[in-house]
Amino acid sequence: MARLNPYLNFSDNARAALEFYHSVFGGELTTNTFAEFGAAEDPADAEKIMHGQLEGEGGILLMAADTPSSLEFPGTNSNISVSLSGGPEDDATLRDYWDKISGSGTVTEPLAVAPWGDAFGMCVDGFGIRWLFNISGNQQA
Repeated sequence: MARLNPYLNFSDNARAALEFYHSVFGGELTTNTFAEFGAAEDPADAEKIMHGQLEGEGGILLMAADTPSSLEFPGTNSNISVSLSGGPEDDATLRDYWDKISGSGTVTEPLAVAPWGDAFGMCVDGFGIRWLFNISGNQQA
């Protein structure tokens, strides 16, 4: 079975971001540095995250890494957003995630009933990652 999941890039704060997402989503977090993989060409990269993976509760999977000094950091203001959605049975869980993620950054669209009838909101978290939340079939704001 193929799996599609976000792989987030950071300049030098992937560890802090992954630890934050771990506090939000729970589950199991694993991280490896460039030094652990013997891939720190620049000593400044040794403790940066070469690969981090969070397998959160409910099937959530996030991966992330720091950009090594030999590459240009693409920035977090890209054309990608992380979308998190579910049905009415996920309402409490998704609202808890919303509160934690949006509370770390800026709300760009409050979580409210959208024209299509779902609860929908958008935010940028404290690490510059854009998020979309959708609770389908939900008539409450």
